[in-house]
Amino acid sequence: MSFKILHYAKPLMAIVPEIEQAEKKVALKEKFLWTAITLFLFLICSQIPLYGMRPASDSDPYYWSRVIMASNRGTLMELGISPIVTSGMVMQLLAGSKIIDVDQNNKEEQALFNGVQKLFGMIIAVGQGVAYVVSGTYGDVADLGLINALLIVIQLFFGGVIVMALDELLQKGYGLGSGISLFIATNICEQIVWKAFSPSTVSSAGGTQFEGAVIALFHLLITRQDKARALKEAFYRQNLPNVTNLLATIVVFVVVVYFQGFRVDVPLQNKRVRGAYGSYPIKLFYTSNMPIILQGALVSNFFFISQLIYKRFPGNPIFGVLGVWTEHPNYPGQLIPTGGLAYYISPPGGFSSFFADPLHGLVYVAFVLGTCALFSKTWIDVSGSSAADVARGLKEQGLVVRGHRDNNNTLKKTLNRYIPTAAAFGGLCIGALSISADFLGAIGSGTGILLAVTTIYQTYETLAKEQFELTGLFS
Repeated sequence: MSFKILHYAKPLMAIVPEIEQAEKKVALKEKFLWTAITLFLFLICSQIPLYGMRPASDSDPYYWSRVIMASNRGTLMELGISPIVTSGMVMQLLAGSKIIDVDQNNKEEQALFNGVQKLFGMIIAVGQGVAYVVSGTYGDVADLGLINALLIVIQLFFGGVIVMALDELLQKGYGLGSGISLFIATNICEQIVWKAFSPSTVSSAGGTQFEGAVIALFHLLITRQDKARALKEAFYRQNLPNVTNLLATIVVFVVVVYFQGFRVDVPLQNKRVRGAYGSYPIKLFYTSNMPIILQGALVSNFFFISQLIYKRFPGNPIFGVLGVWTEHPNYPGQLIPTGGLAYYISPPGGFSSFFADPLHGLVYVAFVLGTCALFSKTWIDVSGSSAADVARGLKEQGLVVRGHRDNNNTLKKTLNRYIPTAAAFGGLCIGALSISADFLGAIGSGTGILLAVTTIYQTYETLAKEQFELTGLFS
């Protein structure tokens, strides 16, 4: 059963900020400029502290969501991309399951759907802001006072609106790619570079060491008499980035780039221009990094809710089913799941942890693969990239399958042979690569490094496409 409920939200669209679609083709130099400005504004907001907060400690209780949600603790970007991704995930599931009826071929309904999605994201930003304040993230509510508490929620709300506006600016044709992917990739790349070359020192059982894996390698080789033991420590040291983690990150990067080349080309011809031939590529990663973004948002929100409930009812066995949280042994103030559903959908700490608790590892693998395949399959129906949508777009350009008559059904059947399979299997492959990266110990988590690589490669493809279109050749 589906409901035409979107039209009831039409009067509220007046309060939703919107950026107009670019009326003409934006030059590549201008796109570079707008993309740089967008990234600069995001990074500036990531450094502006929230006014009025009084945290009891410097620990970060939500450290596990920072990289995936492109958030920065105690700043305007505290929520990161969480509101917009969460609203997109919920609206996608509602539309995909036909609970709400959306005609993607109707431009008015599609615009209304996007507007409601943004409105829902604004509501989520307020809800998450209230939850952060009530949970004591910025200090005890009694110490903050009502005015400060309200100011923090308002700041978090505007931070969420800024992210939506910046993302929409790029999506509407003014920049390159997606703002969401760009922000995540920037956060992850920053973390990788920091963990590889950080000059900060950390006290450990073996003495003071550098945090950065590369700097620690040279430091240990220079200062230790036993070079073999120094190499072993640099490659396998615990609780700090090591050279093995760095090498695993490079391996995952190369493997993901290699898989990006897997595709099927559907041969096309232009019925309006005689002798003009081309092809429509259907890549293995047909939905790009969207499945892993949605999967990361799902897990992040579940962890957030589970942790809030456990803090409020720590000894309740019923709520304990959602998750049992314990303080990290090496990072005081940071909580990790040690029981309940939150524990089983969290990545094991490597192959040793997998074999120590196989059930945990198997449930985690099944969960990641299943959710990535599901999100990928559902995404093509609500994003306008299904076989029917693509066939319609190609026909409007005057393109037909080479060797066949001008028949939309032929084009649709040909595309339907590949697109659903590429979406589902590609989602599975993305999930499998994310799991492999987690087990290998890649810096920034498996999900994080996968998002960074796919975003970088996607940006490269966008640039190549822009340059190709400048030549005026048939595509």
